[in-house]
Amino acid sequence: MAKAKFRMVYTNFWNDPYVSEEMTPEDKYFFLYLLTNEHTTQIGIYGITKKQIAFELGYSIESVNALMQRFIDHHKLIKYNLETREIAIKNWGKYNFNKGGKPVLDCVRSEIKNVKDTSLISYVAASIQNYLIKEIYDSYNDTPTIRGQEKEQQEEEEEEQQQQQDIKLSSNSSQKLFNLFTKRLNKLPCEQLQEDINYFLESYFDEELIVEAFNRVLLDKKIESKERYADGILRNWKLEGITTYQLLVEKESRKQLQYKNKHSKKEVIPEWFYNRNQQNLSEQHQEPIDFEAERQRVLEKLGR
Repeated sequence: MAKAKFRMVYTNFWNDPYVSEEMTPEDKYFFLYLLTNEHTTQIGIYGITKKQIAFELGYSIESVNALMQRFIDHHKLIKYNLETREIAIKNWGKYNFNKGGKPVLDCVRSEIKNVKDTSLISYVAASIQNYLIKEIYDSYNDTPTIRGQEKEQQEEEEEEQQQQQDIKLSSNSSQKLFNLFTKRLNKLPCEQLQEDINYFLESYFDEELIVEAFNRVLLDKKIESKERYADGILRNWKLEGITTYQLLVEKESRKQLQYKNKHSKKEVIPEWFYNRNQQNLSEQHQEPIDFEAERQRVLEKLGR
């Protein structure tokens, strides 16, 4: 689109009661810029970025944002679409279109087709007094809804496709968690499901450990917020240094062994203790008895 060579502003601009009484000097300067800069079009709707405005006026982005917001909310003289970067001047028809003719009508028809945000067309049309030009604007008043619906429908379809793609990727990269959430937790495949799966994977990494936490939660049917409870279990494990399922198995195996040893510990009695009586008897049986010596010992005692 060719840049504007000139824009006509009537001298009564300065006598407008609203301009003279409600606008600050900076407001007047900014409004004149919006009406006459080289990006303007014949229809009062044109594309321009805030950076361009700041550069051409020598203002900071913050100052431009403040002025734009002032003209949108306080003066209510413009609308700006942040997505399409299009601005619409409410009273454009007041300062232009006082004269028409075929060249002007052709130019309006040509430029109005390029408007991306069609809601801006009806916004500008309200102040147009030239009925021939207003008819062109009004002819688009029926189409904004259609255009908007088509665009919205297309965006919804693209978003749905993206969600399905995200879910597909999730199910491929984390099949266990996908099955866990959809089959055991009865979650529907949706964007929130993808976010939930991503949260657990990004927070705790090990898929098998996450599944084990949910397995333990699902054993207790009284627990309502199963995801929050499982998150708490995983957080505690993480604080204990358990970051994988294998580490969990090893820790619980050690714990079971310690418990078993504690409750099965007995006093160890040496084997010789059990064999002591038998050993004494054995020694007694092994020593021969000298009856003659015993008889002499008794006689000696009697002789005394």
